Amino acid sequence: MIVRLLPLEVRDGPSNMAADEVTLEAAVAGLPSLRFYTWQPATLSLGYFQPHSVRETDPLLRALPFVRRPSGGATLVHDRELTYALALPAGSPWQPRGQPWLCRMHDIIADALSWFGVEPQTVGCGQAKKLGPVLCFQHQTPGDLILNGHKIVGSAQRKQRGALLQHGAILLAQSASTPALPGIRELTHAEIAPEVMAGRIGQVFEQQTGLSLQPSAWLAAEAGRMHAIEIQKYASKDWNLKR
Repeated sequence: MIVRLLPLEVRDGPSNMAADEVTLEAAVAGLPSLRFYTWQPATLSLGYFQPHSVRETDPLLRALPFVRRPSGGATLVHDRELTYALALPAGSPWQPRGQPWLCRMHDIIADALSWFGVEPQTVGCGQAKKLGPVLCFQHQTPGDLILNGHKIVGSAQRKQRGALLQHGAILLAQSASTPALPGIRELTHAEIAPEVMAGRIGQVFEQQTGLSLQPSAWLAAEAGRMHAIEIQKYASKDWNLKR
């Protein structure tokens, strides 16, 4: 089975969320995708159910542009990180029972990190911790990857007509906007470029899942759809200030 591997891109917040939504729509239609991306400028993202007022709790957060994600969870600052989005069609064999993709992707990422000498641990059941009121990376939940007590990988999901969108962040280095959150560089002195990390994850993804990644460009129709979703939804006050 083949999963298309979309180009690693640098986009702003509304454009990144629009791109993720288009991959979910493609998965609904039967086309699986994996994409890696980074953010420019540094951007705060709110979980779907969060009030936008949480930005006011910290002047560093308030200063950032922000976007509301289609998935739940707490506040993220996307800066010195690699983000991934995996979109898969409904049902088996793409979503086999008893093999949750959140854990599968985190196992893949942990294996990829080990190649760089980074050995994270997985938060188990009964080990959840809330170390701060707002930021997602101060909430350690089962399945998250932690390093020296600090969360470095977390993911969230959304489903549409049975198709799955899972996107998550790998904290490669500390952001000036979140000084309380050390990244892999600060915790291990490992300097990992986003494109190198993405390449290694892709290799491990194929090894562990048996799925083949096929480098692919966006379809022309998808480019137009992304632009429309970005303008109508993720760049709009109606969406971002809805709570």
